[in-house]
Amino acid sequence: MLALFMFQNERLLRINKCRNDSLFSVFYAFSSNLDFPNQLLFIKRSVMFTKKSPFCALFLLAIFLFAVNASANFNDGHFTKTADGIIIYPGTNTTAFVRLQVITGSIIRVTAGPLKDVTAHTSLIVINNISSDTVKWVIEEAGNSIMLKTNNLIATTDINTGAVSFADMLGNPIISERSLSRQFEPAVFDGEPLFGIKQTFETTPGDAYYGLGQHQDQAFNYKGHQVFLFQNNTEVGIPFLLSNKNYGILWDNSSITTVGDVRPYQPLSALKLFSKDGQQGWLTASYFNNKANTSEASFDKAESSINYRYLGDSKLNLPSNFVVANGMIRWEGSFSDAIPGQHIFKFLYAGYIKVWIDDKLEVDRWREAWNPGTALVNVVMQKDEKHTIKIEWVPDGGESYIAVDLAPPVAQNDINSYTFSSEAGKIEDYYFIKGSSMDDVIAGYRTITGKATMLPKWVFGFWQSRERYKTENEILTAVDEFRKRRIPLDNIVEDWSYWKQNEWGSQEFDSTRFPSADSMIDVLHNKYHAQLMISVWPKFYEGITAYKKFNDNGWLYTRNIADRQRDWIAQGYISTFYDAFNAGARKGFWDLINEKIYKKGVDAWWMDASEPDILSNVSPYKRKLEMTPLALGSSAEYLNAYPLENARGIYEGQRETNPAKRVFILTRSAFAGQQYYAAATWSGDISATWGDMRSQITAGVNFCMSGLPYWTMDVGGFAVQRRFEKPNEADLEEWREQTTRWYQFGAFCPIFRVHGQFPYREIYNTAPDTHPAYKSMLYYDNLRYRLLPYIYSLAGQAYHNNYTLMRGLVMDFSADTAVNNIGDQYMFGPSLLINPVYSFHATTRKLYLPAGQGWYDLYTGAYTTGGQYITADAPYERMPVFVKEGSIIPFGPALQYSSEKPADSITLFVYTGKDAAFTLYEDENTNYNYEKGAYSNISFSYSEASKTLTIGDRQGSFTGMLKNRVFNIVWVAKNKPVALVFDGKPEASARYKGNKMVIQYK
Repeated sequence: MLALFMFQNERLLRINKCRNDSLFSVFYAFSSNLDFPNQLLFIKRSVMFTKKSPFCALFLLAIFLFAVNASANFNDGHFTKTADGIIIYPGTNTTAFVRLQVITGSIIRVTAGPLKDVTAHTSLIVINNISSDTVKWVIEEAGNSIMLKTNNLIATTDINTGAVSFADMLGNPIISERSLSRQFEPAVFDGEPLFGIKQTFETTPGDAYYGLGQHQDQAFNYKGHQVFLFQNNTEVGIPFLLSNKNYGILWDNSSITTVGDVRPYQPLSALKLFSKDGQQGWLTASYFNNKANTSEASFDKAESSINYRYLGDSKLNLPSNFVVANGMIRWEGSFSDAIPGQHIFKFLYAGYIKVWIDDKLEVDRWREAWNPGTALVNVVMQKDEKHTIKIEWVPDGGESYIAVDLAPPVAQNDINSYTFSSEAGKIEDYYFIKGSSMDDVIAGYRTITGKATMLPKWVFGFWQSRERYKTENEILTAVDEFRKRRIPLDNIVEDWSYWKQNEWGSQEFDSTRFPSADSMIDVLHNKYHAQLMISVWPKFYEGITAYKKFNDNGWLYTRNIADRQRDWIAQGYISTFYDAFNAGARKGFWDLINEKIYKKGVDAWWMDASEPDILSNVSPYKRKLEMTPLALGSSAEYLNAYPLENARGIYEGQRETNPAKRVFILTRSAFAGQQYYAAATWSGDISATWGDMRSQITAGVNFCMSGLPYWTMDVGGFAVQRRFEKPNEADLEEWREQTTRWYQFGAFCPIFRVHGQFPYREIYNTAPDTHPAYKSMLYYDNLRYRLLPYIYSLAGQAYHNNYTLMRGLVMDFSADTAVNNIGDQYMFGPSLLINPVYSFHATTRKLYLPAGQGWYDLYTGAYTTGGQYITADAPYERMPVFVKEGSIIPFGPALQYSSEKPADSITLFVYTGKDAAFTLYEDENTNYNYEKGAYSNISFSYSEASKTLTIGDRQGSFTGMLKNRVFNIVWVAKNKPVALVFDGKPEASARYKGNKMVIQYK
């Protein structure tokens, strides 16, 4: 304020002839970024050396005394009120300022830094249309605290430590920053001074938290766990934490970040180890050079750590006399620890791994050799109690991966805490979001990062994909077979390498295999009524025309070129990726795919390898080197946001080129805010195993609880074991059963997509039409299309009301604490409880029915009371699905593709016992007129007391809207089970013309 006063009154100072070097020093002191002690030093020197006039000396002395007084206030916890909050200057050595900004009555932004610059951080995830002008808030001082109060939230800051805590309006604590836990560790990346940033939060007992992206270790509730946010094939890092206590933290940092228990994992040697013969200090490692004969080891070694986690580690560090391609390693012995409590073992693996602890098989998994997975094992240990361990690893390839890490027990005072720790940033920056429900918190997240745009309606139909259709004839033949067999289909996907082998990045079809791509797309659209999605990597081979243009403009990362790194195609080609953080490069990339592909009529984009996966399985250090030079600065500060900026360029480019057609992007990686750019994410190159299928349930649910509503996976798994490629009869039947179970699961995901390597994944290639696998997959495909009115209405809710389609049970049944750790069941919309079957030969499935309501079997209508575990029937052809008591589900007509005909007749299944409601949402399906209000809602509500169904007045309208339609009603009750059939006579029928109707249940 004083500096502003002095600058504004410069003319007055000139008149008083006080414009001299000393006064300039004062100007500098107050207008610079110097800390307060140095400002005082400048002022003091000005006073000491002022000789021009007594007035000037007196004036500067007054300034000095003012500054000393201000300094005293500063050191006591001085704060400044701003237009949207406050800035606090705590009396600590590590934090120069803490700033609180009111975003809404339920959202507070907190920034803090070690330097005075409060504007140092430019966010990539915040949509710049947030205004707090209409939010009422006040500031109150109480002792050593400053309270910022909105109509829904109290944020209290300790003026001495700068620690911020949050409470509701009654003062009930929600979370608080642990006192003096904020850390800024100086770091330098690419010559740029930055900070490692760490903040610990204290929570309340019973807190559980979710979200944080997509991870493959089957952990659902992350309390007590470590979550590593680093984009990788199958791993997606999103820095948004969602609590069952109805709050969230959006951590606005795009560097590598660790969340939760951030203590570094320990090697096995952190435990007291014993060999298989009982000698202390190591495990016995037995190396077998022939995995088919493990009766006698080729040689033994004493080993106390297992650490082959990145590209090149196994080749460099495994014994030279071990035959990796055909070998196996077995580690045996026992372990103990002086610290009692739960120990978490984390296994990273590729190839085959089995782990026994105390003779119990805990891990039995496989992953393709080039794409490692993870598995967690919890072991509760008593002090110095021995436990046996045996690990068997078959690398199953020339380059493979295995590592074993340990997280020791969490200290008692850390049980109700978690930490965000980011590698690089200028300041700490996060948003605290409070809600009345978890949906409300996600709505707050989207207030900050942008709405989830409406996707084209066809996206919610069935997709067929394969790695890969090699010719246009293969694509057309596949779609033709679907139509002949009357298997519903909306989208066919063309995977990579439709270009000439040595022209990756050209985005041009190889004319020898795709001689008439334009005509092929036209046939798909007009004859088969199918869409075409195409794979476009951000990758360029050195020397092609597109590479030269991008390189000349400085749009490429050049380190991979300098390293002469070759990829895996044929003899290997040198390549790199474009810099998606460069606005010119984003536009250049869109211009390229627009000219080469979009103009031919392609409907959607598959953005593969968007981590960016310049070279697979490298360390984070290597990834940062590869992303050089990066337009925004240091790759360390921004690398996790690559998929966001990549999707942004496509979305903005297509919307500008063709404003009438909805954009749709499928991406292998994601970051906070990506829902704003019409992007869905799939879970990467998972393997075709029962274990990986199980992992996808938790991975998908937590991804959707991260604020991004659209997720999918490779139904059937991407990479397959060799035994499935040329199977014997037993392996073939396991393959069919696994694919069927996966297909059942996929039918109730936001996007229903089949993809993978050989064997081919089309229904008719999986099994003959008389086989139960074929019959089951066809049943669920047809059911998916019947459910389109339900699913598309949920998508409408996702845009208009920030809804989440794929929901952890804790989102809807938070009062039932039994659901806090259930990650292998989920709700699909408000009504359907989905329970995938992920065990071979299973014919039943143990599952939990949440308390507070009853549940109806979807297929039979049989009623079961909630609040209990049951063993549900799960015959080969059916997956257990239950409907929540008090539900209305609209089922549409049978379709072969989503736009085949309008839903002029809809069957409403009303599941009675409680009041129920549902809103049918419709719009123009493929354009953006919904943003201008072109959509309609028809509400349905059932009253249990009056036994009536009310169909409300239609709200809104759009071009092509059905003005008249029929609603057929089927009543399901506790004492009146009704099977899910669509060709029977309805119990009631309503001819609806847009006006309110009431139907009585008799």
